[in-house]
Amino acid sequence: MRTRAPWLLVVPFLILARPTPELLGVGAALATLGLVIRAWSAGTIEKGRVLATSGPYAFTRNPLYLGSFLIGTGLAMAGGHLAWPVAFVAFFGAVYVRTMKREAEELLHLFGTRYRDYAAQVPGFLPRPTPFRSGGSPGEGFRWSRYRRYREWEALLGAAAAFTVLAVRLRVGG
Repeated sequence: MRTRAPWLLVVPFLILARPTPELLGVGAALATLGLVIRAWSAGTIEKGRVLATSGPYAFTRNPLYLGSFLIGTGLAMAGGHLAWPVAFVAFFGAVYVRTMKREAEELLHLFGTRYRDYAAQVPGFLPRPTPFRSGGSPGEGFRWSRYRRYREWEALLGAAAAFTVLAVRLRVGG
């Protein structure tokens, strides 16, 4: 649901959006930050195999979701009406809070005390100001092969397409 449900709103959003140059710029900046965080995160994690505690995972336990939040908020803001960001934040809260809790339980089951210690020091969503120092694990660090394996380029293409449509709507005035 968290990956497919937003697509039900994309067409109405793109039809009803009324971007302004300022909101399009702010939204694009937020979304770009989100894309960078997601890319860094996807290139760092080995899902289900290694507990990621370095890179973006040294600041927040859920950098992929933080990146998604920034992308979605940026796109919603660029839509030009307060209702879009409000709807996005409500959707995100309803879906991702539950998802993060379930994933934390899975990670505790997989990694036990190591995850419990990490979770006690690294916030679940909003990043801490200084990185957590875990001592690292074999294979940690960014790799483009992981970025590609987790198909993170799809987020980049989706955001680029949405912002392109918004920029065209702004340019043609409609």
